[in-house]
Amino acid sequence: METKEQLFEELESIKRWENEQKGLWIWDKLARLPFAFLDRMTPSFIQKRIGALLDELGYYIQSGGKYLTQQRSTLKKLERNARMPVHTIEDVTRIPLRAMDETALSIQKAHAGAATVQGATTGVGGFLTLAVDIPATLAISLKTLQEIAVSYGYDPNEREERIFIIKCLQFTSSDVVGKKAILQELSDYTNRSNNKQMISHLQGWREVVLGYREQYGLKKLLRLVPIIGIVFGAISNRSMIEDIADAGMMLYRKRRILERIISLDAKNESENRL
Repeated sequence: METKEQLFEELESIKRWENEQKGLWIWDKLARLPFAFLDRMTPSFIQKRIGALLDELGYYIQSGGKYLTQQRSTLKKLERNARMPVHTIEDVTRIPLRAMDETALSIQKAHAGAATVQGATTGVGGFLTLAVDIPATLAISLKTLQEIAVSYGYDPNEREERIFIIKCLQFTSSDVVGKKAILQELSDYTNRSNNKQMISHLQGWREVVLGYREQYGLKKLLRLVPIIGIVFGAISNRSMIEDIADAGMMLYRKRRILERIISLDAKNESENRL
């Protein structure tokens, strides 16, 4: 297990990443510009499909719905990387951070590859297949974040963890001000009172759908030409999943490090009393 000094070093690397989240890349800015115009051009059946995401995310928060992922394969990956038995979520909390990171990176790579294939496949039909691409990308996003949650010892079967996952999605699609606000919200997620407060603010999860819709702005534009949609669909979907996985890894990693520091402090205090 890591020392307190090592944990603080890891925490500094996460703080540097948070400071880098200062603005949208030019790619993201371009994606948002044509959205208002293209929204008027989008066929109604696609508009309805995007709107349906609101209900689907609501079901996910409440019960996990059809999006809950199996934990067994992730636990097996953790066991291989940690070189020690890992049978439950509780076991994960006791393995080295290095094994957690290796597992999360392998999950990112696997799902980014799947998103690439899916984006290329649905890019064949232009606008017609965009209605298929939207829920498929959401499913990969949620599966990726759930498996990353398990990699760091958090159980997506718990409603509060599903809220955290939605916040990770919201963070990825937010602007600068939004990212700053979400980082502030998540800064003390281990505090139960703060956790309950976030649940009361959950109306903001609808922003995830609006963010998703904006991210599809440039994709809509290029899918007017179906063949170009194959290449762009593959690249954009891969990039989206990589960004989501990056955010999930950093935010979950930070929670695990902070909890370990608190645990070490409590242990030291107990030993000093003795």
